[in-house]
Amino acid sequence: MTEWADQEALVQTALDRFGQIDVALANAGFGATRGFLEETPEFWKTMVLTNVYGCALTIRATLPSLQESKGHLLLTGSVAGRRALAGSLYSATKWAVTAMGEAARLELNGTGVRVTLIEPGSVDTPFFDSPPRGALEPDDISRAILYAVTQPPHVDVNELLIRPTSQEN
Repeated sequence: MTEWADQEALVQTALDRFGQIDVALANAGFGATRGFLEETPEFWKTMVLTNVYGCALTIRATLPSLQESKGHLLLTGSVAGRRALAGSLYSATKWAVTAMGEAARLELNGTGVRVTLIEPGSVDTPFFDSPPRGALEPDDISRAILYAVTQPPHVDVNELLIRPTSQEN
């Protein structure tokens, strides 16, 4: 995610194999222990570079192809990117992804490229050491993504905030 040459190579590989890119999803990211005295500065740096810079590189690398195909750009944000969490630098990175999604939407307005921000709550994935009780399943998020990308070309689902029914915040 954080190496420009790797992003360019991935796009070229997709173009060589499939001829065009219809959908791009920036989904890599990880969290940190809450508390500004927790984790090391190096850990934070890696997280910020992955969650924010990596997302921006995905946009940059895929944009020409998405414009050509009038494709769909999807960015994975988080419920944490919609409200501040005490002591959470992770939350700040996901606020940045929320802003990037809107900035990309504004830049691409009128080009035919659609932009969707996917904002999951708790999902039973390796992101959590022990997923919260009642967490969503990965397929729940996949169905939401499929919903967004299968809308008619004139419909742009800008944000999908998806929480388990038992998630309080």
